[in-house]
Formats: sequence, structure tokens, C-alpha cells
Amino acid sequence: MNAPREDQDRADVERVLAGDTEAFAGIVDRWQGPLVNLAYRFCRDRRRAEEMSQEAFLRTFRFLDRWRGDAAFSTWLFALATNVYRSQLRRHRPEEVALDEARDPGDPSNPEEDAARDETARTVRRLVAALPRKYREALTLYYFMDMDIAAAAGCLGIPQGTLKARLHRARSRLRDRLDSGPPEPAPEIAR
Repeated sequence: MNAPREDQDRADVERVLAGDTEAFAGIVDRWQGPLVNLAYRFCRDRRRAEEMSQEAFLRTFRFLDRWRGDAAFSTWLFALATNVYRSQLRRHRPEEVALDEARDPGDPSNPEEDAARDETARTVRRLVAALPRKYREALTLYYFMDMDIAAAAGCLGIPQGTLKARLHRARSRLRDRLDSGPPEPAPEIAR
């Protein structure tokens, strides 16, 4: 993430720990969108994502004194939120764990290209959702939340090498599934 944001986070944490609980609003303002987006990628329900992120903020406030400052605040926050979301999903398992639609609007003058892109995005989301949780979470944090290796590994509480291995295995599984997709329809024979 960026240095000014980290400086603001550090200052707000220090103020909250010194008794100025109003400073927590700055943390919420900066991180509400990213935490709701992360929750949505876990549960695919906007209302539930907002509830899950509220729970993550409550736990953040409660355990703020446990942030040691040796890692970026954002890494600690996302790790805490990821654990909250995992716990809530274990208790109330959704029918499908899916990922947010990352859609590039493309060229509005080419609806066929847009339809093909949408179909590809749906296929990839289905394939990622079908992966084991450890691979799905690694892909979500690294690719969809744009975290670097260190931050994603920190969020998941695993070594960076383990994250790299999970990303490699997840990509291999996705590639295999995409390559073994349904056969192309046979060309029509002119009559």
C-alpha cells in the first residue's frame, strides 16, 4: 500500500491507544471500502459483506493494541479481516464462495467481444470458486486484492514460499481445467 496511508494509520492507532477513540474513524474511512470488497469476494453477498466488515472493524478496535508495528498496518488489518471472514463462513457456509466480477467495460461498440469477455470471466470465477480454500484465498488476495507476496502471505499467516507454491498450484489447476474444457462444437455441415 502507500507510505502516506501507513503514516496516517500509525498516527491514528497511536491516538486511539492514547485514549482518543474518535481517531478510529480515520482508519474506518480509509479501509472500509477495501474490507467490504474483500468480504464480498468471500461471500458474494453485499449486505453480508458489510456485516462481515463491521465485525472485522470491531475486532480491529478490540485488538488494536496487538498490532506491533513491525509489519504494515494494512497487512495486519487484512490478516485479521481474513480470519474473521473465514470464521464467519465456517459458521454460516454460503452455497457458493465466489469472487467479485472484475469487469473491464471494454469497447461499447463491440458487444460480441464484451459477451465473450463476460463468459470468460464467469468461467474463471466458477473455476476459482471450485478450488480448495487455500488456493482460492491465495488467488483472491494476490490477484483480486492486488496484494504483493509479502502482504498476502502475512494476511494468510503463512510463509511467502508457501504462498508462492499455492499460487503456482492454483494457476496450474486453473490452466488444466481451462485446457480440458468442453470440446468445441462441431462445425455445421452445409446441406
